[in-house]
Amino acid sequence: MNEKAPLTMKDIARELGISVSTVSRALQDSPRISAERRAMIQQFAREHNFTPNMLAESLRHSKVQPLKVIGVIIPEFTHFYFSSVLAGIEEEASSRGYRIMVALSGESYEREVRICQSFYENKVCGIIVSQAKDTHRYGHFERLMDAGLPLVFYDRICTGVNASRVVVDDYMGAFNAVTHLIETGCNRIAFYGSAPTLEISKNRFNGYKDALLKHGLPYDENLTRICDNRADAEAVTPELLQGDHIPNGFFAVNDDTAIGILYTAKRMGFRVPDDISICGFTNGQRAVACDPMLTTVEQRGVKVGEEAADILIDQVEGILPRDKAERRVVRTRLVIRGTTR
Repeated sequence: MNEKAPLTMKDIARELGISVSTVSRALQDSPRISAERRAMIQQFAREHNFTPNMLAESLRHSKVQPLKVIGVIIPEFTHFYFSSVLAGIEEEASSRGYRIMVALSGESYEREVRICQSFYENKVCGIIVSQAKDTHRYGHFERLMDAGLPLVFYDRICTGVNASRVVVDDYMGAFNAVTHLIETGCNRIAFYGSAPTLEISKNRFNGYKDALLKHGLPYDENLTRICDNRADAEAVTPELLQGDHIPNGFFAVNDDTAIGILYTAKRMGFRVPDDISICGFTNGQRAVACDPMLTTVEQRGVKVGEEAADILIDQVEGILPRDKAERRVVRTRLVIRGTTR
């Protein structure tokens, strides 16, 4: 190691064989690192006269509080997934000495633009966002990045902007769910999804379609619906459950939609899962509050939030370069309950 050059966190990480983010957390006494490892890293830093870089030092001692505030934009509060992501962001941010400022876009592009401007004016150190359903122009995001503000997308990513992102494995989650429906006897499976402009809807639809094709079942566009909430599910499901070619399986883009299908089917006299199997995507609290309990893909929102906050803070503190988009994928798992055979 060059004695003349000041020691950096990267030097410590290399010498100890650990990640830079682990060094950063240990030096900030984060409880996410074990007490033994924190003590070891801190002792090494003292023995080698480590001095934190100027940016990190200014963040720790600045009297301007907004420097350690992360702006978070969520589309809606009522959805369990977004509240769990928020919990993960708060947990990670708090453990590293940051606070969060939360705003609700209400699925509105115009409101999202105003929130971004407000966050910028309030000097947040970065923004974590899931874009609104009707966001089709991205100038507000590009302006933030041009101004040097770190930006991390979660769940609904913006493909028109080269920013960091954290997503779940939507394709494989859907593929595994539909495979389960097929393997338990379903051969006519309906798909309820969000607007195809959203990446999550595209990926889940592709997983659904590929599972059908892999198992030799034809894709029937008459079994697909743009429907991503319970009210709409209760409105459109009766049409599918009447006639000569009734679906014997449903895959829904989220749990609320799946529950709308469930209660409509039961109200119409169908037995679940004997006549119809249903699978959702989220694994929120409502999945175990319905009868029968819902088979669903666990989305692991808390983990998504933790990863998004980790990326953003690492970019703020110079551990990750701001001009390089970080991409992380959180694995899903299928939780089998009573709505499938």
